[in-house]
Amino acid sequence: MKTLDKHLYFLENISMQRENNRLKRELMSLTKTPPEGIACYQKDDNLNHLITTIMGPKDSPYEGGLFKLDVKIEDSYPFEPPRIKFITPVYHPNIDTSGRICMDLLKMPPKGGWNPTLTLENIFVAVQLLLSHPNPDDPVMPNIANEYRFEKCEFEKKARKHTQEYAN
Repeated sequence: MKTLDKHLYFLENISMQRENNRLKRELMSLTKTPPEGIACYQKDDNLNHLITTIMGPKDSPYEGGLFKLDVKIEDSYPFEPPRIKFITPVYHPNIDTSGRICMDLLKMPPKGGWNPTLTLENIFVAVQLLLSHPNPDDPVMPNIANEYRFEKCEFEKKARKHTQEYAN
């Protein structure tokens, strides 16, 4: 039985090393050729804890803002999505006051759209797109979603003010 345990431990370690190598490759790619307006770096030299900054998308109420995100990656990545939350306060129907993001790609199936083929870059670009294209049909902040739907000018005014106040 001990031989079997050692073998299973060895296989788990190989699997974790492969995933760790994938994460290292993704981080290297994000460093060498980052998507426009996105930067990512390790927090405290910890491979599984990242800080990402996203520039507010052009022609959106978030334009000119710099938004900081906290990204935690479990050892089970890419089989589970990273846990991402905004550190910078954001006035948005899909981001709550504690920074949690309501987005399909960050949820496991069957209710979510996470897929192990997705990369950190894919996710960060999707979060940036979410800033310019909120999804009021799946809000975490229903009052802001209603404002976005029915009083878009007021929503944009508040989002701009919030961005100037917190994301500069």
